[in-house]
Amino acid sequence: MSLDPAALQVLIARLSGVAAEMGAVLQRAAFSPNIKERADCSAAVFDASGQLLAQAEHIPVHLGSMPASVAAVLARFAADPLRPGEQAVVNDPYAGGTHLNDVTVVAPCHVDGRLVGYVANRAHHADLGGAAPGSLPADATDIAQEGLRLPPVRLTPDVRALIVASSRTPAERAGDLDAQLGANVVGGARLAALDGAPFAEVLDYGERRVLAALTELGAGERNAADRLDSTGPRPDQQHPAWIRCRISSTGHAITFDFTGTDPQSTGNMNAVEAVTVSCVAFALRSALDPSLPANAGVMRRVRTVALPGTLVAARFPAAVGAGNVEVSQRIADVCLRAFADAVPHRVGAGSQGTMNNVIIGGRTNVAGDDEPWVYYETIGGGQGGRPDGRAGMSGVHTGMTNTRNTPIEAVERAYPLRVRRQTLCRGSGGAGDAPGGDGIDRAIELLADATVSLITERRVSPPSGLGGGESGAAGENELAPADGSPARPTSDKTTVDLHAGDVLHVRTPGGGGWGLTDR
Repeated sequence: MSLDPAALQVLIARLSGVAAEMGAVLQRAAFSPNIKERADCSAAVFDASGQLLAQAEHIPVHLGSMPASVAAVLARFAADPLRPGEQAVVNDPYAGGTHLNDVTVVAPCHVDGRLVGYVANRAHHADLGGAAPGSLPADATDIAQEGLRLPPVRLTPDVRALIVASSRTPAERAGDLDAQLGANVVGGARLAALDGAPFAEVLDYGERRVLAALTELGAGERNAADRLDSTGPRPDQQHPAWIRCRISSTGHAITFDFTGTDPQSTGNMNAVEAVTVSCVAFALRSALDPSLPANAGVMRRVRTVALPGTLVAARFPAAVGAGNVEVSQRIADVCLRAFADAVPHRVGAGSQGTMNNVIIGGRTNVAGDDEPWVYYETIGGGQGGRPDGRAGMSGVHTGMTNTRNTPIEAVERAYPLRVRRQTLCRGSGGAGDAPGGDGIDRAIELLADATVSLITERRVSPPSGLGGGESGAAGENELAPADGSPARPTSDKTTVDLHAGDVLHVRTPGGGGWGLTDR
């Protein structure tokens, strides 16, 4: 069967619509503010062999790595495939996952006993156990300290009970898991309606599109390097770590080679290879052609070289919690910087380059009852100035994340926290023909004793300008004690016990400026 161009676009739109509807169901049915309000979740659709067909415009670091989760599930159940009505779950970073908080649920779609394809969704669960509330202890040195690790398994009632029991917030985990199951049920029904559609043509179309983009790019080699400010809170971890990338294009294929990247760290600033591949996919679409379809056909022409045991391809049992949220941002920065020389009209200046992770958890809830709670948020910042003369946006999520902010009303209703300040850091964007966007200035007061973890970057090395533009301002973290003593800076990565009345102050980086200002 062969589709004309219009019919092919209709099919692609229908597949993308399946993923978008799954995401809407998941967000609306979820219990936790992190998924319901922030939309920290993603959904995608796959063919019967596990090849990515389409995804919704959700979170890049989720979506680019989700094919690895589906592949791990298919490999695990090759001899005993998932039956109609069954679903599988995985969060093991060393078996297709990213970090432990990201729980992926995969379901097959059958019609009259025939396998049509798979649907999958991933959601960030705010707590899955581990050494600190939120399962992202900044001082983790081993993945066992980060919480429950599940290889691909059938999501039976017993497995569901295990996930729920592992968490400090079991009611949230149960509700969020049920939302994920429900999203896949809806997605499976929608995919079944497309039974018989020529999914192979969708993938072939993706390959043709990326081939055209690579032909336009031409042959050449570009190199770039950038630093992580630190790999953990200990003094011996407070030093730069480098990520290096060489992009080689032949005009019909492209290789992203991360040889020369520093070895994996003793902290949790390590990315597994699936995360690195997701960054490559993001940079490729961003720099070459944002209209490239997001499917496995595009990646047929792409090769990623990441040496095991490095920051971009960590080996077990390294802690990897921050790899998904922070190392991913720097990998994307490096890839885009390498592209900047080849396609300067398509690559902007450096954006904030961090997700500014704030995790707070305690044992006394907003009603004053002895009931554990965990708050997780990533905070937006400045976007880099853009080569078409547009200034970078202010106070937005950039790079490998695409979440929303949690509304202040939702924060204060759900947690014993008070948002004392939420505004832009005026003037934090770098100057240029297209100035960088401003970061965010947020202050959170604790109304009960709690443990706070901060995992942030760009506190030393600021987001870079491009084309003569100036760098954006680096971020800052401060703690103002309840006793009224002066506020003191805190480390970029830390886990610390705080008291009611303490105020956590986070100022996020501004974006770099693009272009000269004094022509």
